[in-house]
Amino acid sequence: MIQLNGIVELFRRAFGSQARLAAGALGACLLLGASAGLASASASGGSSSGAFLAQFSKVTSLGSTVPSVGDVNPYGIAIVPQSMGLLHAGDLLISNFNGKSNNQGTGTTIDEMTAAGRLSLFANVNANTLPSACPGGVGLTTALAALPGGDVVVGSLPTTNGQSATAKLGCLIVLDSNGHAVKTIAGPQIAGPWDMTSVTHGSVTTLFVTMVLNGGAAKGVKTVANATVLRIRLSSAAGKPPTVLDEQVIADKIPWRDDKTALVIGPTGVALAPNGTLYVADTLVNAITAIPEATTRTTAVAGGGTTVSTGGALVQPLGLALAPNGDILATNAGNGNMVEVTPAGKQVLVKPADSKSGAGSLFGLVVAQGGKGVFFVDDGNNTLRLLH
Repeated sequence: MIQLNGIVELFRRAFGSQARLAAGALGACLLLGASAGLASASASGGSSSGAFLAQFSKVTSLGSTVPSVGDVNPYGIAIVPQSMGLLHAGDLLISNFNGKSNNQGTGTTIDEMTAAGRLSLFANVNANTLPSACPGGVGLTTALAALPGGDVVVGSLPTTNGQSATAKLGCLIVLDSNGHAVKTIAGPQIAGPWDMTSVTHGSVTTLFVTMVLNGGAAKGVKTVANATVLRIRLSSAAGKPPTVLDEQVIADKIPWRDDKTALVIGPTGVALAPNGTLYVADTLVNAITAIPEATTRTTAVAGGGTTVSTGGALVQPLGLALAPNGDILATNAGNGNMVEVTPAGKQVLVKPADSKSGAGSLFGLVVAQGGKGVFFVDDGNNTLRLLH
């Protein structure tokens, strides 16, 4: 597996960033041709026995994520924890990164979809009516969280024309349960919020957000090692927007690259383990890293933390989620596969999630309630899908 991944990496280096998707497709072909049994065995030679994904064999398309205004490219996904306002417990919120023009960083809508695929519009965020500053405006990213009490937080990494040269630093936007923007969170440490996870204890919610445009897009003409993971603690009170208690950078010096095709390639998905370890998908180097004591640490670990797993079946991992058995689930941008990795770093199972569109199709994912499957967005055909 290491040799196969090396071939793919050589292909990338030879042909540059424009060959990103082609390299992913090449990797998928090599992987299938050389190791057809990986779906039932670990990439490092172990058994798939006990793997969470082993119980699922079918992918069902539940419905289109394209709202009436025409936004496309679904990125973020989150399960609504409780009913309030327009929100219904168990529904899924989905953020769209592209506007109707298909330009990246111009999407303004959040869908609400039932588990059966019935679509409604939760929010259409207007940059001109935001309650406070959001540098560059609105371009909703994978950073999406539904909080107890009805608040929804979404990241904005806006562009004017879908090109990385026009990308701005953006902000986090807080919406109430009726889809109205009630607050923005911006400042020197909010720089291209790309993905996010959250945990709530009592009235305090902690957000963990990957930031991929530190220094602005102008510095992204080559790889820059200054992306971060930011921890933000919010205090909630009934009927009021949440208050920011503090912000702490818990990882820094992570490499990212400004990319015309993908807009940004850098740290993406995050998943929090019960022991306080935060896992990060390092898309640029085909790795999953770990930040220890992420909920309490007061210093930043360099480079995104300790490498948990790299190469093998991980081909540009993007979205991350934690399985009920404690394993890490990752979606690959490079080949349309979903990969299960143990906390010890063993790649135990690969499931094709989009074998048709393949590279460039997968982004956010969440485990269905009761562990009965995995919901994921597919921006290859703008659908919500379920692995079950």
